[in-house]
Amino acid sequence: MKQDSVFYIGVDVSKAKHAIAVAEGGRHGEVRYFGEIEAPPAAVERLVRKLEKKHPHLHFCYEAGPTGYGLYRQIVELGHRCDVVAPSLIPKRAGERVKTNRRDAVSLARLLRAGELKGIWVPDAVHEAVRDLVRVRAAASEDLRKKRQMLLSFLLRHGRVFTGRKNWSRAYACWLAAQKFDHPAQQIVFQDQVDVITDAQNRLERLDGQLAELAPSWSMAPVAAYQALRGVSFVVAVTFVSEVGDVRRFDNPRQLMAFLGLVPSERSTGDTVKRGGLTLAGNRRARRVLVEGAWSYRHPARVTEPIRVRLEGLPKAVREIAWKAQTRLCARYRRMMAAGKKKPIVIAAIAREMAAFLWAIGHQVEPVN
Repeated sequence: MKQDSVFYIGVDVSKAKHAIAVAEGGRHGEVRYFGEIEAPPAAVERLVRKLEKKHPHLHFCYEAGPTGYGLYRQIVELGHRCDVVAPSLIPKRAGERVKTNRRDAVSLARLLRAGELKGIWVPDAVHEAVRDLVRVRAAASEDLRKKRQMLLSFLLRHGRVFTGRKNWSRAYACWLAAQKFDHPAQQIVFQDQVDVITDAQNRLERLDGQLAELAPSWSMAPVAAYQALRGVSFVVAVTFVSEVGDVRRFDNPRQLMAFLGLVPSERSTGDTVKRGGLTLAGNRRARRVLVEGAWSYRHPARVTEPIRVRLEGLPKAVREIAWKAQTRLCARYRRMMAAGKKKPIVIAAIAREMAAFLWAIGHQVEPVN
């Protein structure tokens, strides 16, 4: 398809109305503001039908945001191409100080025609639904953590410190039940915080059960295979799959590492090479669970009972990759620590290599849709 025969449409999306700009094909084609349309699907379909009467080949784009992927799916179903663009990857002029819907739409159309915009991966409806559940589960876990911290702070202010081995264990629950305060107001505050922690914990357990129930009907093959790796529990695996999708869309492990923001930043010129901290670009949720899982490699390499159970029924190639990863990463942790590296740097390096091994496993087991 020749570029001159394509019309490029930039859409600045919002809750109520979309701003539309059209760029004609070719280097010197006209770029004009088309106007605003209503956001409902019926209005979008009328726009597409109107444009395709004069220009059969349409290429749409809009910024990723809170409106989701409904517009993308509708345009694709109507037979046209659409790209969802990450806002952080849209080129912007440093001197621009005026931002309007009209200007954004015109800029999107112009940049799309110039080939300066690259669409992100868009999950299908089922994948997006499971990802929503995974994110709600993560929010519930964070809510439980905050509520527990509030109770711990309250107890510390009143000199109540648990001397047992581990907080939130059965022994800790018995210790909490024995706490009494002189003033009724303090007892009310204490009991209220205990109750909200119980409710938050029940909510998290309920979401965990629902996620475990739905996962087999979604894409359990890669989720189960990823759990062969040490440090990759069910929650880590399902979070990684829901956020990253099919790792086969990355040509090599380095692309996956960059997507997760686990590669070092760089500011080099001439013969001078300067590398800084991690870019921390891309998907922070998947990066976070990998960093948490990387801490397990501080222990010697061995197949524990939970890992042995997870390895049952997996292909031999996956088991070999998992054992290779464990021996390599455990040894690397020891070498880097012996060399005097700081723990955060060591863990980041381990998490980066974990992503590479997950990429290798993902190429051995195809997702089940």
